[in-house]
Amino acid sequence: MQLFYKLNWYFLKEWKKYISAIILLITISLLQLIPPKLMGILIDTIIKKKHSNDKIFYIVLSIFTISTIVYILRYMWRVLLFGASYKLAINLRSKIYKFLSKQNSDFYLKNKIGNLIAKSTNDVDRVVSAAGEGVLTLVDSVVIGSLVLIVMIFQINFYLTIISLLPMPIMAYIVKKYGEKLHKKFKKSQNAFSILNNNTQEILTSIRMIRSYGLEKIKLKKFKKVIKNVGKKNIEVSKVDALFDPIIHISISISNLLAIILGGILVIENKITLGELTSFIMYLGLMMWPMLALAWMFNIAERGKVSLLRIQKIIKTKKEKKKNFSKFPKSHKNLQIKIYKFCYKNSNNIILKNIYFKIKLGNTLGICGPIGSGKTTLLNIIQNNLNLIKGKILYNNVCIKNIKKKEWKSNLSVVNQNNFLFSDTIENNILIGNSKSSKKDVKKVSKLAYIHKDILSFPNKYKTKIGEKGIMLSGGQKQRLSIARALLNDSKIIILDDSLSAVDGKTENKILKNLKKNKEKNKTIILVSHKLSTLINADKIIVLKNGRIDQIGNHKDLIKEKKWYYKMFKYQQLKKRLKKETNERD
Repeated sequence: MQLFYKLNWYFLKEWKKYISAIILLITISLLQLIPPKLMGILIDTIIKKKHSNDKIFYIVLSIFTISTIVYILRYMWRVLLFGASYKLAINLRSKIYKFLSKQNSDFYLKNKIGNLIAKSTNDVDRVVSAAGEGVLTLVDSVVIGSLVLIVMIFQINFYLTIISLLPMPIMAYIVKKYGEKLHKKFKKSQNAFSILNNNTQEILTSIRMIRSYGLEKIKLKKFKKVIKNVGKKNIEVSKVDALFDPIIHISISISNLLAIILGGILVIENKITLGELTSFIMYLGLMMWPMLALAWMFNIAERGKVSLLRIQKIIKTKKEKKKNFSKFPKSHKNLQIKIYKFCYKNSNNIILKNIYFKIKLGNTLGICGPIGSGKTTLLNIIQNNLNLIKGKILYNNVCIKNIKKKEWKSNLSVVNQNNFLFSDTIENNILIGNSKSSKKDVKKVSKLAYIHKDILSFPNKYKTKIGEKGIMLSGGQKQRLSIARALLNDSKIIILDDSLSAVDGKTENKILKNLKKNKEKNKTIILVSHKLSTLINADKIIVLKNGRIDQIGNHKDLIKEKKWYYKMFKYQQLKKRLKKETNERD
């Protein structure tokens, strides 16, 4: 019952459909009381030989008519009730998506993608089942059960009813006990399903790496263990689930046996007629559904309760106080970074410290440094993906924390090293940046990203479908397509996070020149790269080392200092020259 209380917000929202369905269910329950009564009258009439063919015909016709009406009404309440419950699925999934789309990196460090998918699909289905079938069985069992009980007591025989229903309280107690067991077992089963989802997602996303390292057998062995665990948990749920029906059937069989024995005695003693006993047995048959439905409802409700709690665990957060956000600055002058210290949540390890610099309008900032120096963390802080406590990011002297996150994000275009492309056409993948753009704009940014000629070589050009994650494209093509998408978005700041790593030097230079030429919109570019040749023309270059700024200046300034930047640049140039000489010899 706790589940229905937790869902009362939705029942109130769709009250018209639920009330209409309940009225129809009550009407059906009342109509179902008539055929057993008519059958009892028919039998008594035949036994007493006071019947006529017309009377029998009208009784049979009445039973048939009632059955037809019940059939039509059942169709109507199904449309109303299940239609309302399916809307709940849309509502819950929309809430989950809305919540997930607003979360920062800390949230995704705690929650695995497979687990979130399981909650968005399997758990939502369980809650919907409870809101549809659960409500049906609850109302149907209570209404039919109560009406049949009243008729059996007041119209047939009080003592016969009490004796016949003696097994029911015992059955209700046992069902409740098994319901508690089912809750615990199903919770473990759903957690195991989430782990299975996580493993499946990890394997599918890294299938190329698994094949290249020949890890198929090792991964299969681990995956089998996960599958066996899920199967084991599901069997445990099924074992408890399987106990419900036998308990109900045994209880009903005993009730029928008691009814026949005591009813037979009462017929012999002329306290009730044979027709009344027949009606009583039929009413007792009607009681079978409420009892089965009640057990089924407990089953569905327990599963739904577990699933709803799992969903609420991720989407139920403390309501933040309404904040007065600053208006987004109309002019774009500069971006100031002031990071005193940054640590990840629940960690004392300092990732960034004393990071201070300024980027002017239309300038290009280069960021480089050894692996693990804090480059990606710095970019995430600038994007407002991470919560910066000791420090602030100022845009035109306005702290980005005081700007609506949605508004700030809309003024950023980010291209990561590992780009995500949708299973759609090339044109639609570029248009994600700005869906209202014209085909002319799409071609323009494609030329700037130096991908236009490649697109024209495909069978359907811009209408070519590229498959999931851009599977039919090379690494360099994916990166250039993502750059085109970023350029189409009318944002003030473009962040390129090592997004030219899979592009050859010649193409890289052309793209960078195109970006420099595209200055009419005064876009500021933040360029992170391990290839230092990419940063040569940057207005300012920052070298990060152990989370601190080790060097800052343009290319010429850093070369003169003869520190990390100088050594790495000379090493990369030498490596490039040796590779060229090797290719020439071959």
